[in-house]
Amino acid sequence: MNVNQSAPPVPPFGQPQPVYPGYHQSSYGGQPGSTAPPTHYGAYNGPVPGYQETLAPGVSRAPPSLGAPPATTAQTPCGQAAYGQFGQGDVQNGPSSTVQMQRLSGSQPFGSAPLAPVVSQPTVLQPYGPLPTSSQVTAQLAGMQISGAMAPAPPTLGLGYGSFGPGRGPQPNYGSPYPGAPTFGSQPGPPQPLPPKRLDPDAIPSPIQVIEDDRNNRGSEPFVTGVRGQVPPLVTTNFLVKDQGNASPRYIRCTSYNIPCTSDMAKQAQVPLAAVIKPLARLPPEEASPYVVDHGESGPLRCNRCKAYMCPFMQFIEGGRRFQCCFCSCINDVPPQYFQHLDHTGKRVDAYDRPELSLGSYEFLATVDYCKNNKFPSPPAFIFMIDVSYNAIRSGLVRLLCEELKSLLDCLPREGRAEESAIRVGFVTYNKVLHFYNVKSSLAQPQMMVVSDVADMFVPLLDGFLVNVNESRAVITSLLDQIPEMFADTRETETVFAPVIQAGMEALKAAECAGKLFLFHTSLPIAEAPGKLKNRDDRKLINTDKEKTLFQPQTGAYQTLAKECVAQGCCVDLFLFPNQYVDVATLCVVPQLTGGSVYKYACFQVENDQERFLSDLRRDVQKVVGFDAVMRVRTSTGIRAVDFFGAFYMSNTTDVELAGLDGDKTVTVEFKHDDRLNEESGALLQCALLYTSCAGQRRLRIHNLALNCCTQLADLYRNCETDTLINYMAKFAYRGVLNSPVKTVRDALITQCAQILACYRKNCASPSSAGQLILPECMKLLPVYLNCVLKSDVLQPGAEVTTDDRAYVRQLVTSMDVAETNVFFYPRLLPLTKSPIESTTEPPAVRASEERLSDGDIYLLENGLNLFLWVGASVQQGVVQSLFSVSSFSQITSGLSILPVLDNPLSKKVRGLVDSLRAQRSRYMKLIVVKQEDKLEMLFKHFLVEDKSLSGGASYVDFLCHMHKEIRQLLS
Repeated sequence: MNVNQSAPPVPPFGQPQPVYPGYHQSSYGGQPGSTAPPTHYGAYNGPVPGYQETLAPGVSRAPPSLGAPPATTAQTPCGQAAYGQFGQGDVQNGPSSTVQMQRLSGSQPFGSAPLAPVVSQPTVLQPYGPLPTSSQVTAQLAGMQISGAMAPAPPTLGLGYGSFGPGRGPQPNYGSPYPGAPTFGSQPGPPQPLPPKRLDPDAIPSPIQVIEDDRNNRGSEPFVTGVRGQVPPLVTTNFLVKDQGNASPRYIRCTSYNIPCTSDMAKQAQVPLAAVIKPLARLPPEEASPYVVDHGESGPLRCNRCKAYMCPFMQFIEGGRRFQCCFCSCINDVPPQYFQHLDHTGKRVDAYDRPELSLGSYEFLATVDYCKNNKFPSPPAFIFMIDVSYNAIRSGLVRLLCEELKSLLDCLPREGRAEESAIRVGFVTYNKVLHFYNVKSSLAQPQMMVVSDVADMFVPLLDGFLVNVNESRAVITSLLDQIPEMFADTRETETVFAPVIQAGMEALKAAECAGKLFLFHTSLPIAEAPGKLKNRDDRKLINTDKEKTLFQPQTGAYQTLAKECVAQGCCVDLFLFPNQYVDVATLCVVPQLTGGSVYKYACFQVENDQERFLSDLRRDVQKVVGFDAVMRVRTSTGIRAVDFFGAFYMSNTTDVELAGLDGDKTVTVEFKHDDRLNEESGALLQCALLYTSCAGQRRLRIHNLALNCCTQLADLYRNCETDTLINYMAKFAYRGVLNSPVKTVRDALITQCAQILACYRKNCASPSSAGQLILPECMKLLPVYLNCVLKSDVLQPGAEVTTDDRAYVRQLVTSMDVAETNVFFYPRLLPLTKSPIESTTEPPAVRASEERLSDGDIYLLENGLNLFLWVGASVQQGVVQSLFSVSSFSQITSGLSILPVLDNPLSKKVRGLVDSLRAQRSRYMKLIVVKQEDKLEMLFKHFLVEDKSLSGGASYVDFLCHMHKEIRQLLS
């Protein structure tokens, strides 16, 4: 739907603007002030008739990366909200409660002064109202206007970037006078003072509003997958899926559901064609898991030429005796045992009885031909490898872990309704040497064997190392009791790392099974051994050409080790507990290439971090994993998979190899044209994952998806999904920093976004003044989300962000799904006292900006990894008493991480909301209470992504104007 709205009248040019109460303003434009941190974007005053806009001298076209912020930046003390404490998740947002937006009905002509960006439906013939005159455009910056589901702007401000507003104090997080280029766009003659103006944040596209509209429009009906090329509801909408021949969006999401027919058209639009695939995604309880199909000894039916698996798009011919492959058009014989007659429409009469002929997702039981060495696999094993050096013992980590494992071993993943898990377990402890334990059920006490030759690692025992938990329970319990005591007085501070992984892999190889290593590690491995590392942390490299080395592993030894692990089906999950630099970029190589996970707990203290660590560990041990997996993505003629992003290893150009794959991990695949596509037949994707289940069963999981193809660019832009686009662009950029300077990566992102929007403007939007910013309806959030990616710690770190934090976040984002990147880059901000206390639903979210915070309210902010409770200084005394059990704001402990359990409605509601947010995420979010004006508030404000950041990142408003300038440069 497209609604054109009239903007309210604006005061005449040159007159002061009305100022709205409670609306903080800061000055934008003017000359650089001495106190202001440098900014990326010059002042911007729009076009003037007859004036060709050029760049200001000294202003680069794309924003450069800036260095450290002012020295006043609050440092995060160890043990407090360290940035290195990140996790992942999926999302739910609501409408803004501060600003009620409404849609206008019908199509209305524009008023005299358009204000905000036009968000247009991609139609070539679009009913716009009369265009503004050139004088109006001059008067109102590049006369931005808006249509689509956006609110009319209050009649305050035209869009101009001179300084504005009466003399007020600077707005927090916006810097002082806005430094920038000389202002272009003043009339010829003596310089005139510019009128105070600013683009109203309520008049530009709001993520909160888009999310709320999608929930209201698409949240009540099930999403039925029977129609080709349907764009699913947003990831932030709760909806049910009915599989009728295409894979659920929980398994596959695409950047566009309508692919250009030719490569020239794709190059012109610059919209990446990619799919984010989550093959083992967990489904809500209301949706059925994929059916398992057993074809017996003959195995699944495939195309003889391209090896695609039988799916609903295959065409049966000659009365059902043959079928034509929908991927390569090869004609194949139907085996006699699979034969069935066709009905009058040419469809098999048993189509709806067979999952592979009627559903988008299903599983086949694999035959022995799909197994290593042509023999069925053994059930996998878990090996727990525990660092027992001085740091691990002193922090209480070892005792806590051993205590938890006693009960956790009862919760190993099991197949279906099996009585007990088929997974066997083993235990290793290590510092400079490795200790293996024999926990055979016939022993009275566990036996320890030490391997001190770490350069030539071997496993000193086979029998009794990997055991069934129930059979060896007494011996295992005895071992877990003894480990903390055995090493209680250790003075050994040095550790090894690569030999530990080598030992685990050798143990799995000797047992002839796949499995997972759980490594608990505390420090940089500096002991003499293979994989020894040195401290190479150097903040001086930031913003230089050598910055990329901080993200690269410092030795090739770990890549070689990872390759061996993948061949054995040995997946590594790493739990890090660093007090200082541990070179996450290098230690993460093996988990990343084996499909494992990394968890990081900086400055670990049992009393503060126990709940977070144990919650992550329980979830990690219990989650369903596919072992020793290979994934291949096949496409119909015309496009092919050319690039892959995620946590996996590739030894050739087509097979994604995963020692382990869990329900949280995604593989992102980019497609390119290799021929012309056909509008009638569309394009097909088939993702096939071969894996070993936790019971040792070899299976194939198949996901199919049919997309439309188009010859009109407008159809491409009408069927894009911005959340998936941002997921792909972030992963592309985060991989780019391994090989290019960060500034180059940032500039490339901005250029690509400008090209996408300029192509739309040029080819799809109806003619209008160059001064108007016109955005496609389904891409209107691309600028705000892209700005969040550009401001992220990886691409623009603040002074308090460590090298390890950046490497950690970089590898986390690589395998995030679309819901996780959505909330990670644009956090959710929920006001807690606005909605009625008895309400059981989540409060509606507000935009992530300081302007939305009221000092009389309390807010929860979450991004899937962090959870903050911000308390305003003027919050009512009753609220403080109900939540914190203290009588005034000043008595609240800043940095508090656990809310007191109190028997009153508000306390129950807030604690319930915290629990419900945590349940939606794949990692435990530790709560941090932040008081207004407290030193911790700097950390909290880092997540208010619509504002200017301390590290030099632009505000949403400024970035939108910069984007507009870039687009106009491309069009001129």
